[in-house]
Amino acid sequence: MRADLVLEGGGVKGIGLAGAVAAVTDAGYVPQRISGTSAGALVGAIAAAGARGTELGEILRRLDFRAVADRHGLGLVPLIGPGLALLSGSGLYRGGYLLDWITDELAALGVHTWRDLRLDDPSLPPEQRYRLVVTCSDLTLGQLVRFPWDYRSVYGLDPDSQPVADAVRASMAIPFLFEPTTLTHADPAVTSTLVDGGLLSNFPIDSLDRTDGAAPAWPTFGVTITTAPKPGIGDRVALFHTRMFDWPQPTALRLLEQLLTTMILGRDQAYLNRPWVQARTIHVEAGEVGLLDFGITQARRDALYQRGYDAASGFLAAFDWDAYRERFRGEVPAAG
Repeated sequence: MRADLVLEGGGVKGIGLAGAVAAVTDAGYVPQRISGTSAGALVGAIAAAGARGTELGEILRRLDFRAVADRHGLGLVPLIGPGLALLSGSGLYRGGYLLDWITDELAALGVHTWRDLRLDDPSLPPEQRYRLVVTCSDLTLGQLVRFPWDYRSVYGLDPDSQPVADAVRASMAIPFLFEPTTLTHADPAVTSTLVDGGLLSNFPIDSLDRTDGAAPAWPTFGVTITTAPKPGIGDRVALFHTRMFDWPQPTALRLLEQLLTTMILGRDQAYLNRPWVQARTIHVEAGEVGLLDFGITQARRDALYQRGYDAASGFLAAFDWDAYRERFRGEVPAAG
């Protein structure tokens, strides 16, 4: 059976997303389109490129989270550097490792530009005929953008010539923490600054829904990551950096983490309470793993991946597509 997937952002917690997607494919569902934000964009890109089942887990195991923390510029200055990097807005981390990693992994799967992810589906508008959708926030234009859908209409660019990895990296640019990315419009005098799509829509569950009023031909499953009550993410980042880089972490990072978490998750948490959203959403419990737990051990990575796999398996075992359509779409299942 075919299915669409919507993957929430969540930083390091995205390991759980990979486990959930692996379970969906192992259950026999074939992803048609995948919409992802931040970590969801990274996992979604790999799945859209063709990775299935255990292969997803094997690819994610190659991601070195400690290397993700690639400080640069002011962030390299002892003691005061991290604070200066945060205040300057240049980003504490360069994000170069992330871009190189996703570029290489996609290339290994035969994906380079959006042309490689084209989807032959005449029922969709031409600009939406792709297996992947990546959500970003354009700070210059002050709006949510979806790649590759908006390349031509917003930027005047041919989507098929744009690298998929660039859009994924842009969607993972958490403000202040990762260096923002830029995109030059067809008019070379205009350049946009792009950051994490989660600022405007971290869980775009309705992004792949039909807008023509017709009945959906297959389900859309959302995957979100929940976290148990715990000390602030900033506290754990402080511990990691104190051990790894021998500099104290400012209390301001804890405040920044709370601010970003509220901005990224606030709207979506309210949306998740709606019955028709809950009915098609897989919830993965991340435990004590946080957004920026770059020092996560392999054992905890494996455990989070397995929690994602188990959560999706349990959800799918109870999911009834006909019952969902009858209750939330007003359709009576056909006999036979």
